[in-house]
Amino acid sequence: MSAPWDPDDLAAIAAADELRIASRRSDGTLSPPITIWSVALHGVVLVRSAYGADNGWYRRALRRGRGRISAGGVDHDAVFQPGDHFDQELVDAEYRRKYARFPDAVLRTVVGERAHELSLIVTPG
Repeated sequence: MSAPWDPDDLAAIAAADELRIASRRSDGTLSPPITIWSVALHGVVLVRSAYGADNGWYRRALRRGRGRISAGGVDHDAVFQPGDHFDQELVDAEYRRKYARFPDAVLRTVVGERAHELSLIVTPG
């Protein structure tokens, strides 16, 4: 894993409702960013693909491993790593806490067993 997040940056990212994520192509350019939900736990940011492993942004981030995120006024280069080894029940609980105001049908796209294998850890890069 790369260096830890600056505590102020992590707090700002954690407080933001949405995160924009883009992966870095081999030529150094960024793919178009997409907006997703994220949570922060134990000093890392975690994201999940709401629509499965075939979702384009997820496949690119997993394959390329690097990119850029923007959330809460923080713009930062980032490293993307599989997060399926992380305590997924804890991740589910944080998604449920943070996004409790949304309908359960929407929240279920990022929580539960199907979503567990689709977790990525986002660290500064």
